[in-house]
Amino acid sequence: MSHRQNYLEKMELKKNAMHAAGLVSERLPSVSSIVFRMTYYQRAADPVLMKRTVNFFPTDYACFRMDCVREECIDGGFDLTPVVARLVKDHKKSVKGKIVCCGKSDNLRFGHASISYEVSIQYNKQAK
Repeated sequence: MSHRQNYLEKMELKKNAMHAAGLVSERLPSVSSIVFRMTYYQRAADPVLMKRTVNFFPTDYACFRMDCVREECIDGGFDLTPVVARLVKDHKKSVKGKIVCCGKSDNLRFGHASISYEVSIQYNKQAK
């Protein structure tokens, strides 16, 4: 029962964070789409955990925090909000980078996960 309650609490927190982030159309009105291409890594013989592409459109929530894929990780994840904010501020179309999980657990068998990412943004066409 405790596991179920913890899961429900976690899902409620996630839902609240998404609502607080607002919609892409509200937060980033000049953006028509955002694409994240990510490769998740761990320190192991087979380092690639997963490859993932996530698309955001104006009707989606502007919540650019990705959960850690490591089950043992506590409060971990990858916050790409500053990456998106910088791209939009500088009106650039794409950026590549790497980021390490911000989790709190030190008991991970293969250490904290990391990702390499490419973020691509399409902007709305300006009416003349």
